[in-house]
Amino acid sequence: MRSAIWLSGILASLALATPALAIDQVNREQDIVDVRLGQRILVDDGSCPTGQIKEVSGTTLSTSGVTRVRKCVPRAGTKTR
Repeated sequence: MRSAIWLSGILASLALATPALAIDQVNREQDIVDVRLGQRILVDDGSCPTGQIKEVSGTTLSTSGVTRVRKCVPRAGTKTR
């Protein structure tokens, strides 16, 4: 009985934590309608070197809206030894 309660608690905590880990990915930067403060969006448009992907993030709030910052970050994939 205790293991069932323990297991359901773990599953519930994982279900709540999953949305915080989500990062959107699009093929073109023009496909991004708006960026929220702190949001990160990966853009796979081929503008970064091999093994990297462009990351667009909303960094600061200005009078005209959220300021975007673009940078190339390592592409997450399968780890090799």
